[in-house]
Amino acid sequence: MTVQTERPEPVPARQARTEPWWPAAIAGLLAAAAALGAGELVGAFFSPSPGPVIGVANRVIDNAPSWFVELGKSIFGLADKPALILGTVIISLLLGVALGVGSRRNRLIGAAGIAAFGLVGLLAIAVDPQGSVPAAIVAALAAVAAGVGVLLRLLQLSGSESAAAAPPTASPVTDHPSSPAVSRRSFLNWAGATGVVTAGAVVASRSIRSRTNVSSARSAVNLAPEADSRATEILAEAAAGELADTPGLTPLIIANDDFYLIDTALVKPQVDPGSWSMTIKGMVDREVTLTYEDLLDRATTVAPVTLSCVSNEVGGDLVGNAVWQGVPLVELLDEAGVQPEATQIASRSVDGWTCGFPTEAAYDGRTALVAVAMNGEPLPVAHGFPARLVVSGLYGYVSATKWLSEIELTTLEDFDGYWIPRGWSKDGPVKTQSRIDTPRRGERVQADTPVAIAGVAWAPNTGIELVEVQIDDGEWQQADLGDSLGADAWRQWVLAWTPSAGTHTVRVRATDRSGYTQTPDRAAPAPSGATGWHEVTVEAA
Repeated sequence: MTVQTERPEPVPARQARTEPWWPAAIAGLLAAAAALGAGELVGAFFSPSPGPVIGVANRVIDNAPSWFVELGKSIFGLADKPALILGTVIISLLLGVALGVGSRRNRLIGAAGIAAFGLVGLLAIAVDPQGSVPAAIVAALAAVAAGVGVLLRLLQLSGSESAAAAPPTASPVTDHPSSPAVSRRSFLNWAGATGVVTAGAVVASRSIRSRTNVSSARSAVNLAPEADSRATEILAEAAAGELADTPGLTPLIIANDDFYLIDTALVKPQVDPGSWSMTIKGMVDREVTLTYEDLLDRATTVAPVTLSCVSNEVGGDLVGNAVWQGVPLVELLDEAGVQPEATQIASRSVDGWTCGFPTEAAYDGRTALVAVAMNGEPLPVAHGFPARLVVSGLYGYVSATKWLSEIELTTLEDFDGYWIPRGWSKDGPVKTQSRIDTPRRGERVQADTPVAIAGVAWAPNTGIELVEVQIDDGEWQQADLGDSLGADAWRQWVLAWTPSAGTHTVRVRATDRSGYTQTPDRAAPAPSGATGWHEVTVEAA
């Protein structure tokens, strides 16, 4: 008799589990954020040495090709530097996401990737002119430790384990510590805590860096009394010489807070005047080092000078006039003894920015100062405190070094400033220009009622002789010029006009004291400054 026994059902092969990718992506994102936050917090204790974000962004600025720089300007305008910082952070976070996803099966991918980021940050800080090797090492180690620790912990809590490592279970037990619900809750708790701590680290780093702010040291500066009095006189003279009853006209002197700002500094250097010094070196008979007190004692020259950025478009506002106080550059150069072969004056900022202009420009009689004050106040930090160069008649990209650290005498062939390899002209004389401030483009004015057409014109180191206005295609009419503060400063101008009803085009051109009249030919700012007549179209009704 055959006994039938029931054959057990074969145990089906355990189905492969498909893990969601998003927990690993979140783990990588937060790991990258934690690394950045830790690096910035630790790096703040070494201020003014930059943290990883600014260090890397600075290297982008230093090494970016000209097309990249111009693309950034065209897209973001004056917000290009904040955009670069934000872009650096976003790219770092996206790379963290990629590392998190790639680490689901192999934790070494994430750890190695974060370590590589740490190395990049270390090198970026170490080679920064304001950085230091100790700061770079400590900040990088902190960043790597925080990033790797957060990544591994969150990956563990996310359940990103290999299928073979996880034993099969007959049914989920949701109240067990290792159950999916509890793991998910722990993951979210850790993720939230990581985000909060990272945000706190960023806030704390900014607070720590604010303690190195030099505003208090700046406010304690006492300028030379005689020069300070002269600056006050010029400011009063400018106020009295303003063209009256001309709303919308740019003032003769631009207030410090309103003066245009163009530089490559992602974060304005905070330079302690007590430890600052400036060196004149290179092709000189003797190297000269000057402290801030040395400059203050000798800063007795006061002059209104109009500065302009080479990037200024026709009719643009990247130009301004201020009263500068400082030491004549030629006086300091003579003290060092410039050798005959030195054909270029190169200068360097504390943050590494450089520029250069012909030596002869310091000796041709133009205003050229190592400036310590602006409009009767110590230089604002944003404008180069404690000292900067101001050279009349030259665009800022070849002359206006802020946060000055050294001047080097060299030759035109042996040195190129920051912008020259990026396609800008080696010479940078400011073009004679004029601008219509009022009425503005597209403005509606009242027909058959007097209207003031007014603006400013500049030809620093030469001076403005004549300003003319053309309405539609009519004859050029001579405008009335405001008071002159000297050849280095711009001049206001105004023309009374009674418009008829309709649309009108208004143009302006200036003639400088050399007899040169602005060309009508339009040229873009690159590579040597914009040219052309500024014009606006207005509607009279």
